[in-house]
Amino acid sequence: MNKRAGHDLHIIREFGASRQTIWRCWSEPELFKKWFCPLPWTVTSCELALRAGGQMDIVMEGPNGERVENLGMYLYVDPGIAMVFTDGYRAGFLPQADPFMTGYLLLESLPNGSTRMTWGAKHPTEEKMNQHLEMGFDAGWNAAADQLGALSSAIY
Repeated sequence: MNKRAGHDLHIIREFGASRQTIWRCWSEPELFKKWFCPLPWTVTSCELALRAGGQMDIVMEGPNGERVENLGMYLYVDPGIAMVFTDGYRAGFLPQADPFMTGYLLLESLPNGSTRMTWGAKHPTEEKMNQHLEMGFDAGWNAAADQLGALSSAIY
């Protein structure tokens, strides 16, 4: 986990799969559901309208009936390379009262055919960033990235 100015938290990971395969895991709902949250939690529903202004709604459920809805939208999408998404707006640029973060993804092809992924979150306040850390940002996002690595290897 890296922590920088601007209340930024991010991880950088490398995968043996191609950039296109990693992008599929981020952009195809049935693949996305298989890796996005650490087990034993699961993604039970997701809508991924990959375009600026498109809906990004994700519902995650825990083993004891917990339910978390991440409702937001994409701000920027460069297919196969990068995306920026936020809970600060809903689809159609409808502002939300209490945004938590703006997420981002950058995929880079490496010379050996593998992929470097930078996946992060920028928070509007230090308090929100600290809340994310307390929720288990480092362990959770790395566990999800491990699941992404396993899935991408299986479909590569």
